[in-house]
Amino acid sequence: SGLTPASLGTDTGGSVRLPAAYCGLVGLKPTYGRISRYGIVAFASSLDQVGPMTRNVSDCAAMLSSIAGYDPKDSTSIPGEVPDYQSFLTGKIEGLKIGIPSEFFSDGIDAEVRSSVENAIKSYENLGAKTVPVSLPHAKYAVPCYYIIAPAEASSNLARYDGIRYGFRAKGDLSLDDLMKASRTTGFGPEVSLRIIVGTYVLSSGYYDAYYLKAQKVRTLIKNDFLNAFKKCDLIMSPTST
Repeated sequence: SGLTPASLGTDTGGSVRLPAAYCGLVGLKPTYGRISRYGIVAFASSLDQVGPMTRNVSDCAAMLSSIAGYDPKDSTSIPGEVPDYQSFLTGKIEGLKIGIPSEFFSDGIDAEVRSSVENAIKSYENLGAKTVPVSLPHAKYAVPCYYIIAPAEASSNLARYDGIRYGFRAKGDLSLDDLMKASRTTGFGPEVSLRIIVGTYVLSSGYYDAYYLKAQKVRTLIKNDFLNAFKKCDLIMSPTST
């Protein structure tokens, strides 16, 4: 709507990138630790990232330069100098190698989305970039992994909201157990409660190895696919959503 030049979002599984794509904005989920997460409610600690949402790439680069950098209040933030990201926006992309993953252009993709992305690829080629085919064979397991890892970490992170030492507290003269139940029932909506229950289940005795540990191992396979792809290209281009 053009009400503001820039905004922030927190992206765990796409909460910056998806709305940005749907609204024709630029949304960035940065490298883990590039931007401090101090002050946000932790959902899934190994996935959560703060990211800028802007109307164009130049504004996104300027905002990233402003908010990136080490924060002593966030032990996962990266120490070191922050580059001037705007200085990289020369407009020259001749020789840039763009990886096109075959797995991201499957039959399930909407025809209009496919056409839009293919037109963008042609535009980059006309500007001098080169496209190279890459493969991400384990990408199809990303969503199942996410729905194990994210709820598990949410279950652990949100356990601190007990109504006693931390977070919302229900009113009334309640026993310890009833106070905790009432606080968590009132404070968490049905979707959050569902994710906590799922996460508690996959972390429970007898299921940890079968679900959570296996998902972590598959995540490593997904990561390795990307590392191998980046040996052939500078960046990977794909639809944000099917």
